[in-house]
Amino acid sequence: MFLEIFLTLALGIIVYLFLTRKKEETLPIEEGWWGKGQKPDSEEDTTVRPFKVETTEEELNDLFRRLDQARFTEPLENSCFQYGFNSVYLQKVVSYWRNQFSWKKQVEVLNKFPQFKTKIEGLDVHFVHVKPPSLPEGRSSKPLLMIHGWPGSVYEFYKIIPLLTDPASHGLSDEHIFEVICPSIPGYGFSEASHKKGFNSVSAACIFYKLMLRLGFHEFYAQGGDWGSLICTILAQIAPAHVKGLHLNMVSIMSVRFTQLLSILLGRYFPGLFGFQDEDVKRMFPFLKKGPYRILMESGYAHIQATKPDTVGCSLNDSPVGLAAYILEKFSTWTDPEFQKLEDGGLERKYTLDDLLTNVMLYWVPGCMVSAMRFYKENIGNGIGTQKHEKLPVRVPTGVASFPNEILHIPRSWAQQKYINIISSNFMPRGGHFAAFEEPELLAADIQQFVGRVEKGK
Repeated sequence: MFLEIFLTLALGIIVYLFLTRKKEETLPIEEGWWGKGQKPDSEEDTTVRPFKVETTEEELNDLFRRLDQARFTEPLENSCFQYGFNSVYLQKVVSYWRNQFSWKKQVEVLNKFPQFKTKIEGLDVHFVHVKPPSLPEGRSSKPLLMIHGWPGSVYEFYKIIPLLTDPASHGLSDEHIFEVICPSIPGYGFSEASHKKGFNSVSAACIFYKLMLRLGFHEFYAQGGDWGSLICTILAQIAPAHVKGLHLNMVSIMSVRFTQLLSILLGRYFPGLFGFQDEDVKRMFPFLKKGPYRILMESGYAHIQATKPDTVGCSLNDSPVGLAAYILEKFSTWTDPEFQKLEDGGLERKYTLDDLLTNVMLYWVPGCMVSAMRFYKENIGNGIGTQKHEKLPVRVPTGVASFPNEILHIPRSWAQQKYINIISSNFMPRGGHFAAFEEPELLAADIQQFVGRVEKGK
């Protein structure tokens, strides 16, 4: 009798807990319309169309005319890159751009990977889609969505794509072979910009989710840094059943808890108490210098772009020299803050001018700088910490590649407050903000090992 009562009570408790348990909340999938005018009554054309980058003599002659008419300002003595892009070195860049850089050659480089466009929510979305050249018998590739940020482009991924789609030919393990999809964020590169206000990272995530489904991928991995990190994070919140794993090379958290504030004060002296490793301490402290001060010094552009993007954007869209200075200064400072002390900004230590100018051309040719800058206003203009996605945890398996020269270091113990299922977190030995562009081998290897952990945990 007592056993029956006990079993009845136990069963009742189990049923109560099941019925009253808190459901894992996800973000709703938005149905937007970002094209011109009213949304038509007819069904949207879902055709996926091949695309190739093209150029004309008229386009090049216009560029050369503007470069020839550039007006430079003499820099302060011994200022290097501490006041922004040094105009002495800028003249060298412009001279190379005008006389040696071949856009026609770089167009061929861009077209070496298959590219496509398709209409989603009224916008023509551009993407690179690269399949493995071959697969071992009985093996299948793993779809990987890679999303860029600002002031980057899909070209950031051109060196890492072969390492992921054909790893064995590049000295990497072929245990995991990927099929890589790299879309241009609407308003960047060759993706059509929104014609309406409000297109933010949630909107982009919904579009890219629909893109992956349209391509036939119902399970896939997602990877990103900068805006790509946020978009991929939101994608994991929208469709956790479809995102097998989330890999980030930049982590952002929008809320600060008391324990985090305490760790800022005491973490340098009692790192273990707050889950800090020695490398965390090295990268975080002294905190005022490496945290708030660096953010203050590097965020002026963000304030402009989050408030009045069209004002500066229109001037940059009209001047290729101004555009190059504005973009390439970030590729200096965000690659290594110490590069500010160099007259050439250290740009050619990690990149070639051909690669840097190709990225600039992906803003100049489509004339997308204004729409790219507007993305900041749409994401930040309504305030930080006010959006639903900022308050929701991420439950999908997450991997973090932490590069030492990222603008702000976020320790794993902080990141886990949002990304509650971090299964891989590694300190990279070198590199900065543009990980795929700067250190493709390191990033590819970290993606490989992360996916391996996810697959083994099935």
